Amino acid sequence: MTQDAARPKARDLNQVIRYTMWSVFQASAPVTGARDAVGEEVEELLEQAAGKDVVTRGLYDVGGFRADADFMFWWHAPTAEALQEVYSRFRRTELGRHSRPVWSAMALHRPAEFNKSHIPAFLAEEEPRAYVCVYPFVRSLEWYLLEDSERRAMLAEHGRMARDYPDVRANTVSSFALSDYEWMLAFEADELHRIVDLMRTLRGAEARRHTRLEIPFYTGTRKPVRELVADLP
Repeated sequence: MTQDAARPKARDLNQVIRYTMWSVFQASAPVTGARDAVGEEVEELLEQAAGKDVVTRGLYDVGGFRADADFMFWWHAPTAEALQEVYSRFRRTELGRHSRPVWSAMALHRPAEFNKSHIPAFLAEEEPRAYVCVYPFVRSLEWYLLEDSERRAMLAEHGRMARDYPDVRANTVSSFALSDYEWMLAFEADELHRIVDLMRTLRGAEARRHTRLEIPFYTGTRKPVRELVADLP
């Protein structure tokens, strides 16, 4: 059986309720313990969480991309409560006690309105890439009042503009009522400049006229836990 054949089909994945969360932290004080032990404690926590189907898609070094943050977790799980639990447990670790929460946003997969085959990369169980760019967005007040045909045409154009970037994997998930945002989007790629080029290209999409908010951006490099801990201030 090929790898593609083994993957769940879009129609099956669209029936799945799967929450996801990005949580950003700043190292607010120097880590006082042995850094290997600090990293090991976090690794053990993530392994225990995995046993409850809380998947850590990645831990990312966001230092330097922003002045207010150092690292970001990306988790997904069957329930919002499971994500809350791993978040709270992390904050009780040695690293968590020496870190300040900067930003966190939760979302979940819902079937795409016009293209049911559009499945987030994390839900399709694609391999994580080396880099991620995460940001929220909110549509204009008029967007949801437009005719379906008009919105469908604009989203189709948006999709066509992204065709030259098949290596940049998209994760678009709903955040209505879960935060101040309507949508969360995470682009993953093995080359950071490809995300930059895609984002610049999509600025020319007609649908952008109906984007009311799309900040903050959190971009980072995926790293093993102990390597990231060793690199912290």
